[in-house]
Amino acid sequence: MKAAKSPAAEAAAFAPDGPFPSLSTARLQLREIVAADAPALLAIHGDREAMKWFGTDPLADLEAAEKVIAGFANMRTLPSPGVRWGLVHASPSRGSALLGTCGVFRWNRGWRSCLTGYELARHAQGHGYMTEALRAIYAWAFDAMRVDRIEAQVHPLNTPSLALLKKLGFVEEGLLREAGYWLGERRDLVQLGLLRREFARG
Repeated sequence: MKAAKSPAAEAAAFAPDGPFPSLSTARLQLREIVAADAPALLAIHGDREAMKWFGTDPLADLEAAEKVIAGFANMRTLPSPGVRWGLVHASPSRGSALLGTCGVFRWNRGWRSCLTGYELARHAQGHGYMTEALRAIYAWAFDAMRVDRIEAQVHPLNTPSLALLKKLGFVEEGLLREAGYWLGERRDLVQLGLLRREFARG
């Protein structure tokens, strides 16, 4: 039987020049987002209704999607790095197109904390996919990055996202007034936090 990796071994895999930390759940593969995903990413990020609470303006074209993918790849090399995973069906018979993405970023090694973000195509919503994916990446973050706290910032009217995070153990901590700016308007954001000791592994 293959020995389980220690947290230190998992953390080593997070090095920028190391392998991408692919993960799997019962129904999903969480893998690196690559250039070939640009059309699927554009379909998600170009959907104005689906992205209205995401925090950035919708993407206009394939070139913009390719730049986002390059940004996801570069995320691992930043001074305060992170990882962005693409969600696809675990079963090849269901196709390999992106269902959405999720990640952890702005890793503060000193404070042992990071932020989280995610989005899901409208046709993939309502099936529990993001709950499944986030539970997997948060377990990875607590082990591999050794954070003690994961933060999220969500628009007050994004009730599905707030409900999802609370289901995973996040607690509302306050309102960040006009902290965000997209689609030509300043936006309030709800600050939430998940502590290591409060996280229930699935």
